[in-house]
Amino acid sequence: MSQRLKPLLGWTFALLLGASLTGCSLLPAEEEALKPPLVKPAQENYRTVTIEKGTITQEIKGNGSLESTSSEIAQFTGQGGRIAKMMVTSGTEVRKGDVLVQLNVDGLDIQLKEQQLSVARAKLAYKQAKLGEDSDAIDIAQLQMEIEALKLERLMEAFNSKQLVAGIDGQVTFVEELKEGDFVEAYQTLVIVSDPSKLRVALRVESAAEITGIDIGYPAFVTFGSQEVQGKVVQTPSSAPATMNEQLKERYSKTLFIELDEVPSDARIGAFTDVKIILQQRDDVLIIPRSGVRSFLGRTFVRTLEDGNKIREIDIETGIKGSTEMEVTKGLEEGAIVVLQ
Repeated sequence: MSQRLKPLLGWTFALLLGASLTGCSLLPAEEEALKPPLVKPAQENYRTVTIEKGTITQEIKGNGSLESTSSEIAQFTGQGGRIAKMMVTSGTEVRKGDVLVQLNVDGLDIQLKEQQLSVARAKLAYKQAKLGEDSDAIDIAQLQMEIEALKLERLMEAFNSKQLVAGIDGQVTFVEELKEGDFVEAYQTLVIVSDPSKLRVALRVESAAEITGIDIGYPAFVTFGSQEVQGKVVQTPSSAPATMNEQLKERYSKTLFIELDEVPSDARIGAFTDVKIILQQRDDVLIIPRSGVRSFLGRTFVRTLEDGNKIREIDIETGIKGSTEMEVTKGLEEGAIVVLQ
């Protein structure tokens, strides 16, 4: 290498080395990362209620129906027979003595007429015997007249036994589904007639456990349309009369009967009513919605809101439990703010 190029190469190397050492300073400086903005935490909204005093009631509600307390079961008691005609239907108004069911008379109607004729002839023979003034003939004619009258009486009883008649005035509330020619047994229930002037309310429930706490005399409120009538419980499952009828026994086990202080004038057998029976009632007590009461591991407690946003758990004791509210007997004071679930 010539002596002339050596200084030139030295300067070139020096420039390159300097550029490499200072190159990073020629690039723009990296910007510092921005800190995330501060976000104010959302304030939780609570549904709350202020505890106040009032009246609480434990009650049973249901749908009842009107039924008669006086009914007659119409049955053939002598012997059965074949149906000639069912004379009434459910809902028919009847008077005492009206025919409800007619059986086939099997020629008794003709026999009855023939016997009436025999009685008339016997009476005529008796009159003629008396005109003859023969004491023996008179005695015979009188005896024959008595015999024919007795036969007529027996035939009349047999004929009447083919008719089932109403024993009371009232409304037909049950009719067995029978048609002409069907055979019925003696003591088979064919028709039930009920007195519409003697009514009570029957409230039936699904389970007997629903009404085990109810006793005779409990107040009841019965609603007919917009009219509310007060009454009282007069029969419960525990006070029901003993019966061998399994269907009636099952009905009594799940039914309350209520007697009304006054029956509305337009009330009818079978009409439906709304019934409310008061089990317990207390006035001037602390009341809390059921949704404010919590239970966990045997504890019964509430969560109260204090100082605007502080939650505190407080154990409580409860009394009467209504359908939507409960009585608080211990743990809270009037004015406390309770957080609802």
